[in-house]
Amino acid sequence: MFRFHKPLDIITLFHKASSPASVRAATFLKQISATISETATEDQASDHSHQTHPKLSRDEFELNITEDPPTTDQLKTILEYVGKNRISCIVQGASTENEALKKFKENQENFKRPVIVDWNNGKAVASDQESEILKLLEQKNGN
Repeated sequence: MFRFHKPLDIITLFHKASSPASVRAATFLKQISATISETATEDQASDHSHQTHPKLSRDEFELNITEDPPTTDQLKTILEYVGKNRISCIVQGASTENEALKKFKENQENFKRPVIVDWNNGKAVASDQESEILKLLEQKNGN
């Protein structure tokens, strides 16, 4: 029987290679992606107890790691995902969306990295903390 396959969700890491936090986030995301890909292709009856993060219920995803800054539209979306109280975690010295966009246009280095975005599920986090990344990647049942 033929089934249409849902396209993979896209997770983007806005990365800075010279940042130890960003390198940690990239390494962790690559490990999770590899683990999910590996278990997704195994026989469903096999033992998955060797999984690195057995509590993570997540379908495979496409990991996009870029050192390019986000576009203005992407930044607006990211700010929307994190919420008004977390804008300063994304753009240095900003407390409102307009201020963040202005500071970003003045100097793209005001954009803090690492920032991880789950475009399909409307979530973003500026962190290299494994617990924060896992929370971002966690899918609710039925997604």
